[in-house]
Amino acid sequence: MAHISRPMGAVVLAAAVCFSPAVLADVSAEEAARLGDDLTPLGAEKAGDAELGIPAWDGGIKSAPPSYKGSGTRYTDPSPDDAPSFTITSDNLDDYREYLTPGQLALFAKFPESYEMPVYEGRRDFANPQFIYDATLVNATKAKLGGGGDAISGAITGIPFPFPANGHEVIWNHKVRFRGLSVRRWNNQAAVTNTGDYNLVKLREDVTFSYSEAGIEPGDINNVILYFLQITTQPARLAGQILLVHETMDQLREPRKAWLYNPGQRRLRRAPNVAYDNPGTASDGLRTNDQTDMFNGAMDRYDWKLVGKKPMYVPANSYTLHAGDVEYDDIIKRGHINQDLTRYEMRRVWVVDATLRGGTSHIYKRRTFYVDEDSWQVVAVDVYDKRDQLWRVQEGHSVMAYDVPYQLPALESVYDLLANRYLVQAMNNEDDETYAIDVDPPVYFNPSNVKKLARR
Repeated sequence: MAHISRPMGAVVLAAAVCFSPAVLADVSAEEAARLGDDLTPLGAEKAGDAELGIPAWDGGIKSAPPSYKGSGTRYTDPSPDDAPSFTITSDNLDDYREYLTPGQLALFAKFPESYEMPVYEGRRDFANPQFIYDATLVNATKAKLGGGGDAISGAITGIPFPFPANGHEVIWNHKVRFRGLSVRRWNNQAAVTNTGDYNLVKLREDVTFSYSEAGIEPGDINNVILYFLQITTQPARLAGQILLVHETMDQLREPRKAWLYNPGQRRLRRAPNVAYDNPGTASDGLRTNDQTDMFNGAMDRYDWKLVGKKPMYVPANSYTLHAGDVEYDDIIKRGHINQDLTRYEMRRVWVVDATLRGGTSHIYKRRTFYVDEDSWQVVAVDVYDKRDQLWRVQEGHSVMAYDVPYQLPALESVYDLLANRYLVQAMNNEDDETYAIDVDPPVYFNPSNVKKLARR
């Protein structure tokens, strides 16, 4: 990729809007027909930008590489011969500053000797199954926001808002993007001290994304968009703790349902605090519940503004970071993860600002989300404290589960700039790859079944 010398003023945010959910304009059939034409089936711009190094989208990855051994095995790099086109360091940072987030710039400032970003040729490999594309086309003219933006109706299976008119719609697209139907995954995490030491917490998770099933109607899912079961297996002092969540489509009418099983008490209890800014499981206070998957849960404590779309260097195609021969000690280093294992590409991202709403509370006053236009995956977040000071920085590294296909998290990081610590999660390098499971969701994710699991 050639050095980018485009002047700062030439980067223009596209379609900068801030609409109230109550005054949305309907998407016409003519506009929806752009999906699969000049837009991808999920609403991204098909065209590339040669000057910036963004390729055109030509359908995404179409087959697994020869190195892939089949369902349930490690997703290997389909472009193993790629090398960085260049590396952003503290020495050349000013040449690329306009394409970096404030959080990334803060990491360069904090770790000028060690933090760097290897930038690779852009590969727009993202793809989803055809039934997701078909459902997205239907949703485009039918999906509606409700509940002040905290509910959707008229949408199922596909992306609800491929033509987003406000910040709520962008974040809803992230929350219900296709991630398979029922999967088992290891979501291992480590809270890293300022000396680089850490204790690994192993979390096994079973998830059914009921919203994503093919051929269903919105009323078929009983308002539950996903079922989530998390079992802590390590360390010994936490082993046996179970978290069960039913995530809802209309979160004001029916808030998230959650239960916690504590092995010491041998009781399953309702857990309404598994939401918002309450500390996430075994995170040592380095992330809130709503930071898992970069963002999840209700949006009613913030005002959401869609700033627009812009080109930025963001994590993408992170197969090296996800490799089975990479150990957690190889990834986790003092100050930040091993940036030699990362891969960044120039992508167009939607930018959404969330500002704490008056009369509500959250430890974060403001958050800026950067959402990949192809996948609707949040790839970076800048998090500000009550003094409007940049506090925490999130990045989401992912790979393509190309046999399904969907985008699979490989590692999520939360850097605490003030405490000089960080958290990594969603790792499975030393454990099994994410794979499909066959469960009956209303039965398997019933609280009574959790009690049975706890007694095993």
